Amino acid sequence: METRCICKIRTVYRQIMKFETELEKEYGLNINEAMLLCLLTEKEALLAGEIADELDLTRSNTSKVIASMEKKKYIRRHTCPDDSRCQRFSITPAGREVLGKIHEIPLCAGDVLS
Repeated sequence: METRCICKIRTVYRQIMKFETELEKEYGLNINEAMLLCLLTEKEALLAGEIADELDLTRSNTSKVIASMEKKKYIRRHTCPDDSRCQRFSITPAGREVLGKIHEIPLCAGDVLS
């Protein structure tokens, strides 16, 4: 195996860990919670199962992420008009605001993948 590839992956991984540490320290969010905010700006009003699929999380982990983000008032649930058992989730103005601040965290990955 070529070592340059794994070395680049190691560098990317370290940068992601550094980013997540900063995210937790500054905003009290983990990477899955931040990715949920990002997802809901791209695809408004998703079902929990759709969120799980998009974020590649288990249904159980997705439920925990959703509950945490609802508690923080960064997302909200809406009952589907045609089926009260159906719940869709969307980002709130507070969620958009914190996501804007998250985008300012320097990832500093540079030319890691080139």
